[in-house]
Amino acid sequence: MKRGFVVVLSALLLAACGGGGGGESGSGQSAEQGAAVTVDTRFGPVTIDEPPTRVVALGWSDAEAALALGVRPVGASDWLAFGGNGVGPWADGLYEEAPKLLGTTEVDYEAVAALQPDLILNTRSDNDEKKHETLSRIAPTIGAPKDVIPYGTTWKQQVELVAKALGKVPEGEKIIKDLDAKFAENKKFDGKSTVVGAFFDGKFGAYVSGDSRTDFMKAVGFTPRAEVEALAAGTFYVDISAERLDLLNADLTVLFPIGGDASALKANPLVPANALVLDDEDLVNAFSSGSALGTAYALDKAVPLFAQKLGL
Repeated sequence: MKRGFVVVLSALLLAACGGGGGGESGSGQSAEQGAAVTVDTRFGPVTIDEPPTRVVALGWSDAEAALALGVRPVGASDWLAFGGNGVGPWADGLYEEAPKLLGTTEVDYEAVAALQPDLILNTRSDNDEKKHETLSRIAPTIGAPKDVIPYGTTWKQQVELVAKALGKVPEGEKIIKDLDAKFAENKKFDGKSTVVGAFFDGKFGAYVSGDSRTDFMKAVGFTPRAEVEALAAGTFYVDISAERLDLLNADLTVLFPIGGDASALKANPLVPANALVLDDEDLVNAFSSGSALGTAYALDKAVPLFAQKLGL
């Protein structure tokens, strides 16, 4: 996997902290063309007076959310180090001109300001209030909804927030309806337990509820292993010590490497025998993207692998 992904995601894995999950995203005025719109966020209401024409997307998968709604950001953070347009293959062709690629965990405020944005999207981030305040001095900035852990904004909340801010509420509702239906069609694993884990720098860890990967598994019917969930303290990821690798055992354990070749993970004798090790980089990135576009791609590619592994 690409170096940028390793650097950024490792920082997120090791530094996650915060509150609970859920919450409504947007409310306020009509989203009719030309009308002012107010979006509720964890930092308070944000008003956009006119439909934005120069959008900068800084949050994890915010660019893909905007693209799905027919808006092309002029600048975007490339969280998964795709390069090029900064989005996954599930968003191929949605840009006409490549955006200016920006930093991820460290924001270059001068570079953002130089793009002269009239809207900044930062809906899935570390929830840092000082960053939000600084960005808001450049342009109206849409942060996360209330009561979500850092990087815990769900794909649905993201679509709601971004659609409201862009005046694209009907389009957002259709995206949500279609993806909800796709999840319902793939809900095949009721009664099966799961752990979603990663291997990084010689150590194992697992994702918990509030993270898009575990929430994906729940949405197709799996139940996260309770003993792993109990380790979380407002984080989306927990370390699993060498002495407790038994916690990775479940009806279906999904593992992938961060910054390494999957063949080494497959050959690791500590990996549960029934583990499904994901070795398709596009699928790992789609599974990790948390965007509506990436999630739809992951449903098409991952669910058949889950069923095959379980003999269903």
